[in-house]
Amino acid sequence: MRVARIALAAGAVLSLVLAKRAHAQQNQPDSTLVNALSAGEADAEPKTRKLVKWNEFDGKYLTFRFGGGFLVDYATYSQDSASKEQVTLEPAAKIRDVRILVSGRLKTKRRITYQAGFMYDAYNEDWFIRQSGVMIGIPEWWGNLFIGRSKEGASLNKMMTGYDGWTAERFTFSDAIPLLADGIKWLGYIPSRHLIWNVGVFTDWLSEKETWSYFDQQVVGRVAYVPFVSDSSGTLLHLGFAVETGKPDNGQRQLRSKPEVSHAPYIIDTGKIPSDRSTLFGPEIYFRRGPVLVGSEYYWEKIHSPETGNPTFQGGDVSVVWNATGETRRYNTVGGYFKAVSPTQTVFEGGPGTLEMVLRLSYSDLDGGTVNGGKFWRITPMLNWHLSEEVRFEMAYGYGKTDRFDLTGAMHIFQTRLQLYL
Repeated sequence: MRVARIALAAGAVLSLVLAKRAHAQQNQPDSTLVNALSAGEADAEPKTRKLVKWNEFDGKYLTFRFGGGFLVDYATYSQDSASKEQVTLEPAAKIRDVRILVSGRLKTKRRITYQAGFMYDAYNEDWFIRQSGVMIGIPEWWGNLFIGRSKEGASLNKMMTGYDGWTAERFTFSDAIPLLADGIKWLGYIPSRHLIWNVGVFTDWLSEKETWSYFDQQVVGRVAYVPFVSDSSGTLLHLGFAVETGKPDNGQRQLRSKPEVSHAPYIIDTGKIPSDRSTLFGPEIYFRRGPVLVGSEYYWEKIHSPETGNPTFQGGDVSVVWNATGETRRYNTVGGYFKAVSPTQTVFEGGPGTLEMVLRLSYSDLDGGTVNGGKFWRITPMLNWHLSEEVRFEMAYGYGKTDRFDLTGAMHIFQTRLQLYL
């Protein structure tokens, strides 16, 4: 565990060293920040009424785009005897995600975009409403207002679409951060100050029974300092900090995580902790220079629970990503996060696509107060082959150790994923 902490700290230091060097080279104007504001929103308005593509339509009053996604995973394992005593991991191939996406823009004087997402959960065999709502451009408030069901905003990695990430699953401790919530979120920017932020207020009036609903009410804030040459090329620095505080659902807070495999059982788990307040906070550090991206996030969560000694849990990750074929990961200036890789020449055009090599170390510590939820770390080298923007194949190996039940167990994890995204 100490090795994992040292490595995470080293990754953060490396990011800061590179960041200082990058900051010294930031001499170009930031007009790209303003121009990129619509990134991640609906497509720009075409000039005439027509079907732009088979899945896009430009009407008199609005634009419309239909999309979707499909993920299928396979994982197998090798465990030592201590790991088998802690948890049983069975090889399996599973559909990870099936979703339908609808988005567009209303043709009003004030920029208004909309989106709706619907996901089929193969594990629960049911459909769920995902990120859905309306984004209203409010330049007099330095940004946009999102109303509806959205990503909370407390983590760059968590803000990213699952289809865009450089790893198959988010790092283990990110499970402590709610993915979605219903409410209002203000996404702001001041180009001249290199500042991007989001502030949201959320409630569970409509999501009380959803598995991702952790709180009755919560407030989330995140700010990032982001100087860069371009959102789609060159050097970029992201220094962020996020805070989330809320009232746990049903007066109980529970943190738990899988070993970064979607269909695996939970391997660390605090159980239900009586609590009337929980606060999470932590930094984000990312540096991108052309095809290389280095980044780290680390969080602490303080649980107000006198019955269990007011425990504090912690965890995070550090990643190194290299696009061997030369592409650069784009940056979304509305949400303050990275987007998917776009191959210079796709396989279907006779090119190599994008070969993206990744190395990540993640760590979670769910021991605190009188709670013994366990510790887990995992190191993951992997290869992403982006055949095109719509097709991606992943291969990953993970080596992890779990410290729980007075045992330290080791596991080897072998994973593949096929991803289709429109």
